[in-house]
Amino acid sequence: MFDFDMLGLAPALNDALKRTGFTQPTPIQNQAIPLAMEGHDILGLAQTGTGKTLAFGLPLIDYLLANPGKPDPKTAKALILAPTRELVNQIAESLRALTTGTRVHVVTVVGGQSINRQIGQLARGTDILVATPGRLIDLMDRRAVELGSVRHLVLDEADQMLDLGFIHALRKIAPRLGTPRQTMLFSATMPKQMEELSRAYLNDPRRVQVSRPGKAADKITQSVHFLDKGAKPGKLREILSRDLDALTLVFARTKHGAEKLMKGLVADGYNAASIHGNKSQGQRDRAIKAFRAGEIKVLVATDVAARGIDIPGVAYVINYDLPEVPDNYVHRIGRTARAGREGEAIAFCAPDEADLLRQIQKLMKIEVPVASGSSPLNDGAEGGGRRSGAPRGRGRGQGKPANSQKPAAAKRRRPRRRRAA
Repeated sequence: MFDFDMLGLAPALNDALKRTGFTQPTPIQNQAIPLAMEGHDILGLAQTGTGKTLAFGLPLIDYLLANPGKPDPKTAKALILAPTRELVNQIAESLRALTTGTRVHVVTVVGGQSINRQIGQLARGTDILVATPGRLIDLMDRRAVELGSVRHLVLDEADQMLDLGFIHALRKIAPRLGTPRQTMLFSATMPKQMEELSRAYLNDPRRVQVSRPGKAADKITQSVHFLDKGAKPGKLREILSRDLDALTLVFARTKHGAEKLMKGLVADGYNAASIHGNKSQGQRDRAIKAFRAGEIKVLVATDVAARGIDIPGVAYVINYDLPEVPDNYVHRIGRTARAGREGEAIAFCAPDEADLLRQIQKLMKIEVPVASGSSPLNDGAEGGGRRSGAPRGRGRGQGKPANSQKPAAAKRRRPRRRRAA
């Protein structure tokens, strides 16, 4: 483990790190930064919330500071691709905090915003371009951006880009990039398509990995409640009422389901909002901002809408509906226990979702501890516990290893009395 000031970074970058409160690197930063500064391609495997932005951002900014020069019009020196508008904006915000007072310029291009304004920003050229693949293709088609000067490419949350069908966009973008170049690819999971992607775009990469792909962060306590579908609303309210001040992210499977669930919570006096595909970008941004500020305590979301959300204070993630894609479970629960904090991931499993849970446990190579109800996956057990119902000291990160003994029932904590709405 090293301190950031031991890396030989540019003085302006060291000052920015101290100003923003960063002193010790996270494990993924500890492994990736020295290799990236040597110019190697990087294949980084780490969950969300582990500090990936600095892992690729610091060596990138350091290179640009050491190799100054005004970019040509419509060009970029470095390109960072991310799957969602929210993640693009968060990456750019982090990079701008590190480049304040320098001549390194960061531009973002995402859908849902004025393309003419983005064309104007790109007309002057930029050092770092952070983009969603779809909007970048739109700008390429309009000849508003030239990528031949790109010598650094970052693919962040690449597995989610594949899930969203951006592989065709990547195939269109890659041939336009300059060579030689350094490429860094980061992913929380490693499906077969990811292996093919790494072979196609990485040149003799150095693999950095802080945990097995598909593994949850170590400080996440996981649990599952087995119940009928009709019992989910009551169980959700029971759990929420135990800690009304905590930030809780609730995942629903569909846009309609998320909106209906949110409206029901609001009607019952809970401070809730929702984000999903039927919401405008402005509505989603306002909801996320209010959630981050603690003005909203419960945010109901779909997978696509929640991708890229980075809110360190999320204490609980509740899988109201289990995801149909097992990898999405890893991404969902990665929204808690960020930046070294602890968090809880609570899953509801109705009888028709048993196979989904089975696939999740197979991917993660665990058995999620049972909080309540009888498991259809085995002989089952009744459980209880903390707010999530998970036994204390159990279910951390990986949950309970598959084939290990069932957790003992824990003593139930008395629920807090719900405040009047």
